[in-house]
Amino acid sequence: MIIFVGAMLGLAEAREIQVWHAYTGQEEAALEQVAEEWGSANDVKVVLNPQSFGAYASKLETAVPRGNGPDLFIAAHDGLGKWVAMDVVAPVEADLEPFLPATRDAMSWQATTYGLPLAYKSLLLLYNPELVTDAPQTTDELIAAAHDLTGEGSYGLAYQASEAYFHAAWMHAFGGWSIAPDGTVDLDSDEQAAAYAFTRRISVDEGIAPKQPTAELISRLYREGRAAFVISGPWFIAGMDRPVAAAPLPVVSETGQPGRPYLTVDGVFFAQQAKNPEDARAFAEHLAGVDGARTRQDVGRQAVAHTAVESDDPLLATLAKQAENAVPMPADPGVANVFEAQARALRNVARGAAEPTAAASAAQQYYDILSRPPPPPVSPWPYVALMSAVFFGLIGWACWPLREPEFRAQIWRHRWDYTWVIPAGLSMTALVMLPFVTGASVAFFAHHQGEWTFVGFTHFLDILLARDWPITSPLSFGYTLAVTIAWTVTNLALHVGLGVALALVLREPWIRLRAVWRALLIIPWAVPNYITALIWKGMFHAQYGAINALLGLAAMQDGPIEIDWFGSFVTSFCANLATNTWLGFPFMMVVTLGALQSIPRELEEAAEVDGAGWWFRFRHVVWPLLQPALLPAVILGSVWTFNMFNVIYLVSAGEPDSSTEILISEAYRWAFSRGNRYGYAAAYAVLIFGVLLLYSRGANRVVGRKVL
Repeated sequence: MIIFVGAMLGLAEAREIQVWHAYTGQEEAALEQVAEEWGSANDVKVVLNPQSFGAYASKLETAVPRGNGPDLFIAAHDGLGKWVAMDVVAPVEADLEPFLPATRDAMSWQATTYGLPLAYKSLLLLYNPELVTDAPQTTDELIAAAHDLTGEGSYGLAYQASEAYFHAAWMHAFGGWSIAPDGTVDLDSDEQAAAYAFTRRISVDEGIAPKQPTAELISRLYREGRAAFVISGPWFIAGMDRPVAAAPLPVVSETGQPGRPYLTVDGVFFAQQAKNPEDARAFAEHLAGVDGARTRQDVGRQAVAHTAVESDDPLLATLAKQAENAVPMPADPGVANVFEAQARALRNVARGAAEPTAAASAAQQYYDILSRPPPPPVSPWPYVALMSAVFFGLIGWACWPLREPEFRAQIWRHRWDYTWVIPAGLSMTALVMLPFVTGASVAFFAHHQGEWTFVGFTHFLDILLARDWPITSPLSFGYTLAVTIAWTVTNLALHVGLGVALALVLREPWIRLRAVWRALLIIPWAVPNYITALIWKGMFHAQYGAINALLGLAAMQDGPIEIDWFGSFVTSFCANLATNTWLGFPFMMVVTLGALQSIPRELEEAAEVDGAGWWFRFRHVVWPLLQPALLPAVILGSVWTFNMFNVIYLVSAGEPDSSTEILISEAYRWAFSRGNRYGYAAAYAVLIFGVLLLYSRGANRVVGRKVL
């Protein structure tokens, strides 16, 4: 009887399905309601596991192939090509006839279906009904209406024109493709150049849109009633406290074709190695079917893919109409490289650094390099033999002194001392050495769609010999190293100069409220540097930044001087430099103040009595006594500055054209922005370690003691 009950309990536990998703808010509430109703009716426990959106894809790609994933997962379809290659999704036979045609295509890869469509999103023409009565039907009408609504700090149109996702609507209308239906990529075409020219016209030349638009800026302008038209998606409306009307994107007057944005389709996909595939399939069919779609539409306000479910919501009706002309987002894994190349071209065209035709040609070259196949594999055995020889050679070198009886006796005398050191040694090995060796070993492998192949020193040779780029290109290791050195030297000069100068002033007894001034000047160092970087990023905005506003006041003109700080290397480098100087000088000031406390003022007074001026006293009395305390701080500060990722990434983002990247941010780009070339990025990191290792050896010699 006990065995029978146990078996029944085990059977009940088996009727459970795991569903991963990244929904929040109303969409999550709708999914929970559908799962609860279906699970109760079918005696199946539907476990919903919400995931963080930013880490969702990587978690799926890691967990599912190892049997630790869900039975079903809900996600946008654009990762389908990669998931098929990595055995994340399982094919399914399903009748997709009841769904919108564009959403059917999104669920298939290479003529095989892998999921059921749930909902879709795309860009729309959103507008303020308090300012606009009728939506324009063509781009000429849109531009004319936007001109009438532009002026006195208000703009007729606002959208993120330099983003490839937003640009796609015009690209498709001109006949261009990011990845054509046959899988080819042609970014160097007349259609692409014409689309770039149109984007520059509508976002820059006509003067109807704000400069350097971000999602936050556009939302703020619309909330304040200073943006009449916005090109965005349904996510823009969430939380908006001002009325928003929607219409399909207008017809491009030059081509007679409607704006065709990307269509992103949320689907429910069948995971490989699902533990309960039968119940998972039944729930997926219900979720995508009429009943599930109606709940998701009514509760979650989703534009559902099922054609039998209609809505009287104006926004959802507009989305359905826009879907007729939308293009499903490419699911090819190479689309990320296309977007990276197009965004680069769009920024250059917008700032006037390149003509549309030249930008299109450069985009194709950039894509070809990013998308080149991984290096051919090589035999690991010569490397294994070399590393074994080095390893045993180091062991032999370490054990060589043991031949001496006196050395062995000395070790035996201190045997109990070593027992106290062993825990620290084991901790350092586990927390420092093993992660370092593991990370460094990645540099000898190439990663492609979940597969790793051993390529030896190929990545190091590609980087050091500049095989991908000319040595003068901002993307070459030599150029980036030169920028990194210039970045470090200039920052240190300003940190030390300002820090020492302020410390000398603040030690003077005639300065009132010295404690208050010291506390205020330490604040920049105390605030987390990423917060400071974001603040300075906003201050350098061309139209709304405080820096340009102050320059306008200084020039006694009406309004700011609109300097594009990230449009040239010099100004972008200076923006980064100003931010990091603000962050770094307090540390040098504090170190100097501490060192000055140990310098007797009598020495300076004696020199003053002998007729020495302030500069002579500083150079020959104060400075030599400051050096022992200041030099270690300078060396530590140089290493921090050398690897100051946050400022570069958050302020200039490497603009223009990666020319202000430093080595550490360049390594990050190769790992996460340029085709996920993890081995190449790891090789960059190893080279950075090598440069800092050589620097530390030299710095220790200069200081005369171990600092690094």
